Amino acid sequence: MLVLTRKAKESITIGSNVQVIVLEIRGAQVRLGVRAPKEMPVNRTEIYELILEENINASNAPPDLGYLPGFKKTVK
Repeated sequence: MLVLTRKAKESITIGSNVQVIVLEIRGAQVRLGVRAPKEMPVNRTEIYELILEENINASNAPPDLGYLPGFKKTVK
């Protein structure tokens, strides 16, 4: 893990298109700003983990979609 020290209004650059800026420091809390391309998702880790969990659950869902409106179930 790379550990960096930054002050308020200072930033780090990740790759060529992601910038993380320290906006404010209040006691034990740090406010960060992230500049990244719109197509690059940026999430808090706890939200990212929930998204992963939901994707895994969805991939394990039964394939029966007959409950969806307008879905025509075909039987082979």
